[in-house]
Amino acid sequence: MAQVGPASMASARPVEAMRASFIDWGAILAGALTAAALSFVFLTFGAAIGLSVVSPWPSSGVSARTFSALAVFWTLVQQIGAFLAGGYIAGRMRAGWAELNADEVEFRDGLHGALVWALGICIGAALLLATAGAATRAATDLTSKAMSIAGLNTDPLAYYTDTLLRPGPARPAAGGGVAQTPARVEPVAPETRAEITRVVARSIANGSLSDPDKSYLATIVAQRSGLPQAEAEKRVTDTYAEANRVIREAANKARRTAVLGGLITGISLMISLAAAWWAAQRGGHHRDNSVPATLVFFGSSLRRPW
Repeated sequence: MAQVGPASMASARPVEAMRASFIDWGAILAGALTAAALSFVFLTFGAAIGLSVVSPWPSSGVSARTFSALAVFWTLVQQIGAFLAGGYIAGRMRAGWAELNADEVEFRDGLHGALVWALGICIGAALLLATAGAATRAATDLTSKAMSIAGLNTDPLAYYTDTLLRPGPARPAAGGGVAQTPARVEPVAPETRAEITRVVARSIANGSLSDPDKSYLATIVAQRSGLPQAEAEKRVTDTYAEANRVIREAANKARRTAVLGGLITGISLMISLAAAWWAAQRGGHHRDNSVPATLVFFGSSLRRPW
């Protein structure tokens, strides 16, 4: 009777049992690179379409609300579609496991789709970090040059400083003479403007304008604008209230935008994870059933059992 030695027993083991790893990194990398490339192409295409429907002129192009809704929709669609394609490629290209039961094969196919999703996010984040610095520097340089050419001030509080230091309104002269506009006593030095801006900014950060700061600003306004002290104090109070409202509304809007962006990003990532998992399982199913790729892309495979 023939003896079965260790070598014969090893040769009789399933091929899958002798594998060092059940993860096919080649298929995963192919799917992740495909997903990242498709996402980049879709985003570029969407940005071009978005710029074509907006307009810098008032009452032209789509509204800001409509544009935001379209941008959110396109972000979701392009990300889900890219990971669907990447997950399917990974599932289809992965080596088959004939000796495993159907449930285990389906789970491992889905896991390959999840790894495509994870690797694709890492690739996208790396590309974003690599390009964000250069893009930010270029945009900042162009903006600063444009502002310097136009003679504009990008300080959001500079307008309110100018408002405080404007000449007072014309007042009728005594005895029915010609109305005269109070003239500034002396030019406003850059140091004075900077000081006023710092006081207003600190007061907004603290949530209130203290009485000493209010009196000090009113004195400067009265000297520079020719207004009486009482009217200068009223101008300081009104201007501070307006600046405080506008700045806080802008900060609140930025906060809501950041929260909404984070929620949309998280939701789209979770949906794209499910999409990559499902697409990898479909790719594995088509691989095991030898479904031709042409039938898959042209929709004829829908007649086959899923």
